[in-house]
Amino acid sequence: MNETETIYHIPVLLNESIDGMNLQPGGIYTDMTFGGGGHSKEILRRMDKDSRLFSFDQDEDAEKNIVNDPRFTFVRSNFRYLHNFLRYYGVEKVDAVLADLGVSSHHFDDAERGFSFRFDGKLDMRMNKRAGMTAADIVNNYEEEKLADIFYLYGELKNSRKLASVLVKARTQKSIQTIGDFLEVVKPLFGREREKKELAKVFQALRIEVNQEMEALKEMLYAATEALKPGGRLVIITYHSLEDRMVKNLIKTGNVEGKMEQDFFGNIQTPFRAVNNKVIVPSDEEINQNPRSRSAKLRIAEKR
Repeated sequence: MNETETIYHIPVLLNESIDGMNLQPGGIYTDMTFGGGGHSKEILRRMDKDSRLFSFDQDEDAEKNIVNDPRFTFVRSNFRYLHNFLRYYGVEKVDAVLADLGVSSHHFDDAERGFSFRFDGKLDMRMNKRAGMTAADIVNNYEEEKLADIFYLYGELKNSRKLASVLVKARTQKSIQTIGDFLEVVKPLFGREREKKELAKVFQALRIEVNQEMEALKEMLYAATEALKPGGRLVIITYHSLEDRMVKNLIKTGNVEGKMEQDFFGNIQTPFRAVNNKVIVPSDEEINQNPRSRSAKLRIAEKR
C-alpha cells in the first residue's frame, strides 16, 4: 500500500471482509464503496484471471484511485443504482457484494468538503459534488420540525428540538453558510466535556440527510439481495446503529424494517443465512493503527 492510499483511507477489517466474500474462480464481485480502493485492490490481488470486479463510488475524488486492470470496472454512481448498472454491463447475478459504509478519512480531512467540525469551510457534506442540496441548504431552508426530526432520528440527539429552534432563530438574522457560522450557533448548547461527541452526532445527522444515506442503503441492500446468486455473500461493514439495524434486519427477516414473516412451521422467511451469528469487530491492534475503525461492525450473510 503506498503512502497516498494510506492517507486517503486505511481499509477497515480488510482480511475479515475479503475472507467473508468467499472468492471463487471465475466469480463476479461488487465493491459498493470504492473510496481509496483498499478493499478493491485486495479483492483483485486474490481474484483469478477469469473473475470480474465492479466498484462503485459517486465521489469524483475516488476516480484518482482507479486501478488499471482488465478485470476491473469503475462505476461512477451512487450504490443505490446497483441493479441498473449490472443490467447495463450485461451482468445477471454476482457472487458477492461488499460495502464499507464508513466515511473515509479523506473526506473528514478535506476542509472544503465540510464533513468535519475541525475546520472552517463551506457547510457542504455532499458525497457527490455534482448533485443535490448542501448541509447549508438544509440548515437554512428546512422547517423547524423537519430539522428537529433529522437531529433526533439520524443523530439520536436528546436536545434535537432546542437545536432546531436555535438554528431557525439564528438564520433569520444571518444565513448560515460555513462551518464557523454553524458552530457559533450550536456550540453553546453543549457542555464542554461532551462537546466533541455531541457535535459529531449533529454532523452525522446532517451528512445522512444531505446524502439520503438511509434511503440509498435500503435500495442498495434490496438490489444486492436480488443480484446475489444462491450461495453468494453479502458482506457489510457498518459504523452506527441506524445502518447496523437495517443490515441486521435484512439478514434476519429479509427486509430492513425487521418485519418477520413465518412459514407454516414457524420458520422465519428470509433469503439469507447469517455466516457470522456474532458480529465481527476490529482487533485492538487495528483500532490502535486506525482509530476510525473503533465503531466498525462486520456482518456476513449467504444467499439461500
